[in-house]
Amino acid sequence: MISKETIQSIVEPYLAEKGFFLVSIKCSPANEIEILIDSMESIDIDQCIQLSRYIETRLNRDEEDFELTVGSAGIGDPFKIPEQYRKHTGKEVEVVLRNGNKLKGILSDVQENTIKITYEKKMPVEGKKKKEIISVTDELLFSDIKTTRLVIKF
Repeated sequence: MISKETIQSIVEPYLAEKGFFLVSIKCSPANEIEILIDSMESIDIDQCIQLSRYIETRLNRDEEDFELTVGSAGIGDPFKIPEQYRKHTGKEVEVVLRNGNKLKGILSDVQENTIKITYEKKMPVEGKKKKEIISVTDELLFSDIKTTRLVIKF
């Protein structure tokens, strides 16, 4: 069986040279390998094909046969790594927390262990009877986040 570590050692130098980043690698016992990549701009099919060919030249099918799929992280897929959060800074996201709460707002900042989400919320204002809509920024730990997805508007 081809290991995830073997694939990662092949892929990472190539991705760094091209300005891409690795989102995930899945290796099954049947040597079905799935690699998802992304970049700060976008990834097209030709770039996925080039990476696939690069990997195939570094693995020997005579020693161990494999099935290889290389793709880009889908626009509706949940974020898996901090680089995806950085890529979408300033855009609207939906965050589902481990406690079940949902937040929908602008991803305003990404740090090593946290993100900041800015959203509007109705809150009581001192001296007024009626609640007003105010802008709130919450800082969330990555460990408290279950999923984050880009909000897509048409």
